[in-house]
Amino acid sequence: MFKKILIANRGEIAARVIRTARHMGIRTVAVYSEADRDALHVARADEAVAIGAAPAAESYLAIDRIVEACRRAGAEAVHPGYGFLAENERFAAALAAAGIAFIGPNVEAIAGMGDKIASKKLAEEAGVNTIPGSTEVIRDAEHAVAIARKVGYPVMIKASAGGGGKGLRIARSDAEARDGFASCQNEARSAFGDDRVFIEKFIEQPRHIEVQVLGDAHGNVVHLWERECSIQRRHQKVLEEAPSPFLDDKTRAAMGKQAVALAKAVKYRSAGTVEFVVGADRNFYFLEMNTRLQVEHPVTEMITGLDLVELMIRVAAGERLPFKQDQIRASGWAIEARINAEDPSRGFLPSTGRILQFRPPPERLGQVRVDTGVYEGGEVSMYYDSLVAKLICHAATRDEARLRLAEALDTFVVRGPAINVAFLAAVARHPRFAAGRFDTGFIAQEFPNGYNPAEVPIEDPNLFVAVAAAVHWRYAERSARIAGQVPGHERDLGDTRIVWLRGEPHPVRIRSIPGGQEVFLAESAFTVLSDWKLGDPLFTGAVNGRRVHVQLERIGMKYRMRHGGVEAVVQVLTEHAAKAQALMPLKAPPDLSRFLLSPMPGLLTEIAVAPGQEVKAGERLAVIEAMKMENVLRAENDGIVKQLLAKAGDSLAVDQPIIEFE
Repeated sequence: MFKKILIANRGEIAARVIRTARHMGIRTVAVYSEADRDALHVARADEAVAIGAAPAAESYLAIDRIVEACRRAGAEAVHPGYGFLAENERFAAALAAAGIAFIGPNVEAIAGMGDKIASKKLAEEAGVNTIPGSTEVIRDAEHAVAIARKVGYPVMIKASAGGGGKGLRIARSDAEARDGFASCQNEARSAFGDDRVFIEKFIEQPRHIEVQVLGDAHGNVVHLWERECSIQRRHQKVLEEAPSPFLDDKTRAAMGKQAVALAKAVKYRSAGTVEFVVGADRNFYFLEMNTRLQVEHPVTEMITGLDLVELMIRVAAGERLPFKQDQIRASGWAIEARINAEDPSRGFLPSTGRILQFRPPPERLGQVRVDTGVYEGGEVSMYYDSLVAKLICHAATRDEARLRLAEALDTFVVRGPAINVAFLAAVARHPRFAAGRFDTGFIAQEFPNGYNPAEVPIEDPNLFVAVAAAVHWRYAERSARIAGQVPGHERDLGDTRIVWLRGEPHPVRIRSIPGGQEVFLAESAFTVLSDWKLGDPLFTGAVNGRRVHVQLERIGMKYRMRHGGVEAVVQVLTEHAAKAQALMPLKAPPDLSRFLLSPMPGLLTEIAVAPGQEVKAGERLAVIEAMKMENVLRAENDGIVKQLLAKAGDSLAVDQPIIEFE
């Protein structure tokens, strides 16, 4: 067994590998860029080596620097994690040349499966179902249109070296084929250094279901069942689960058999994933093979009880798989939610900045797991992807796992950059998700304009009112105990208040009782019991015996509350103050309609217009690159460009003006 391994990655997955290595008694070496000097994985590793500047091309993608770091640290093996160099055959070959073990598959498997054109041909030879389409490399935009017409719209335009949703577009028309080709080529060139693009038929109402495979150097290959990954946004997974609620036993067995056949065909060694697109008729087709550990691997670990990272390390060290296919058991259901630094209310655009508070739910063995690469006070950088943490919940049944996930999301406190926790909580509670009736279009169908928790109707407003009244009363009682009051003239709190919720007044009476407060609202009474302390960002307690978790943030005289994926700013006033508040004029926000504002922090890579130019609605205005994704900004209305307020190469803050129109 190795004595020391280097993790050629960062963030959550680096911390994840370090955890298993420590359990196995293996020393670890972290690598880090200038932006990650104070990162969590650096602190947790036994050693750390600086490898370059913040841009990934100058650090985490620099093969020679990572090989040199191995030499300096004396690392015998490298775990690549996922992303960056995890599926780079040149990296695996460079390690082999340096006498360093690669904790991953053989170079031939990486090469064969990493190229989507070559992998499709290999899959066909192995008897695996494949999607109709063309494996011809697309030369230019007009060639893309010609091939798309031949295959038949809708089509998928895909980068041959793509992955993780990058270098992938759906086109339903000639115009979309031209635009999609350009964007795919640009993203692929930037992310993978390979701009080859090809086209496949897009399967309508598709589900994305993948099979985890595991092979050793002795010819043994098994599958560890499937994962359902259809809850996606822009082709990036948001929630994943194991097993799939859609498959029947016959389809499950057939998919597992084909996945193993493909892995054996390329003499696969290590953990890998064979991805399939599955139609509404349960016909399935090979999509790609990821020759690495997947982000969503924890759901497989939760249902099988296996540690995939440990198995990868043992296989790389030459050990045989410790089990046969018929010895692998799956128990219960697991669901994973990806906690991302992104703003659902702005179309899920990425967010950056310092993490002011980070309080995940407590982990419970076999029930709740949190994998993360950040900490309170750390920074979410614009240079890397937006993943902050993964929350994984396991239970005996799917519905129990789903409800456990929803409750855990209510308790997941992250403040600083915008975070998608409320959106994930809404998805977990959505009737279609609960029923298992979804495909890869679920988010686009149910949340076409993103998700703003402050605009979602509140199903149970009395819960918000009761908790707000109880919290306010605790603050009021503390204020009433201020020292130095004249005897006989102490502050009289009264017992009535007006709770303003979404513009509606709710008169209440409040009184303290042992362990909490009693709130009287109209004809109803609410007993609110909790050991909540003033200033705590999470209120956990019981309202009329029902356990609740409400996130709280005090903003002056108001409280921002979040529960069940819904948010509201609540104000609790005396009757006199409420009357005065009603007389206050509303201040209109400034008119910014003449400006194109940056919807996210990022790098302005292109401005496509000039001063004096007439633009039409939908026309391309600018391109911003953030967290490894290219984002095209288009005109919302017809207009004339007055002046440019930024230039290509500028680093933009959110809402920074880029263009002013006349």
